[in-house]
Amino acid sequence: MKLAFMYAGQGSQTVGMGKDFYDTYPEFKEVFDHTDVGFDLKKCCFEGPEEMLNTTKYTQPCMVAFAVGVTKILKAKGIIPEYAAGLSLGEYSALHCAGVFEDQQVISLVAYRGSVMADAVHDRECKMAAALKLPRETVEACVAKAQKEFEGQEFSVVEPTNYNCPGQIVISGDAAPVDRAIELLTEAGGRCMPLKVSGPFHTSLMKPAGDKLRERFASEQFGEMQLPVVFNTLGKTKTDEETIPELLERQVQHSIYIEDSIRYMQEQGVDTIVEIGPGSVLSKFAKKTCPEITCYSVEKVEDVEKLLSLI
Repeated sequence: MKLAFMYAGQGSQTVGMGKDFYDTYPEFKEVFDHTDVGFDLKKCCFEGPEEMLNTTKYTQPCMVAFAVGVTKILKAKGIIPEYAAGLSLGEYSALHCAGVFEDQQVISLVAYRGSVMADAVHDRECKMAAALKLPRETVEACVAKAQKEFEGQEFSVVEPTNYNCPGQIVISGDAAPVDRAIELLTEAGGRCMPLKVSGPFHTSLMKPAGDKLRERFASEQFGEMQLPVVFNTLGKTKTDEETIPELLERQVQHSIYIEDSIRYMQEQGVDTIVEIGPGSVLSKFAKKTCPEITCYSVEKVEDVEKLLSLI
């Protein structure tokens, strides 16, 4: 067996997440009891309200604190991956798993990330939607056509952002061009599903956030990776010439390739993926991309016990 951890991203959060881990495992409790991010992290995760938990600047530290706690539980029980990856925000959890970030460092860092992402487009009407049942080339052509139609206008951005799995690509940007792209994608035979998110993540509109992250990274200590991380914007591991700060700055404002990342890990011999985070979104992506890979989701205490009996 060759094991990879994959960490859920923003959008998977749910009120109550982590409460059973907090009550059961001292490793998880220690993470939450020693985290200071300027708001009541435990209350937000365990009690909500949902509107607060779903707000980017709160979602991000909550999700990563959950991931840090679960990773520590699994490592304490001897479950250590050979690869790590994550969806968007989850990439920070993957880097923590690999030893690049310390526990409180990574939670503080994503709290800052969430704040600057929220600030980047706070006065702009934006949308995200999942384009379903269409190949990449068709989605890219429809998005390019919509963008061209709005060329020269103030609100003209629409871009493919998340290449999640075969037949599912997320598009994002300004509301009007996204709506036009949805029309074109529907005419091309696809189906589009609006996403409830608070920003046009992984588009050029996030450049202000990328700039602020670059400044923050200059004062951060990055440890050496203890295991390979598969990076979102590459769909593979990095080269020696590529740096983690550069890739994280790029990630917030460019397309991410989850399907490619899953295929890459399978090519490296990965046959088992453990998804860490609420829900099982990444497991579904993996099964649609590489059906031969065995997937487990760790969301509740009983999932840890089940995993121990199977791995």
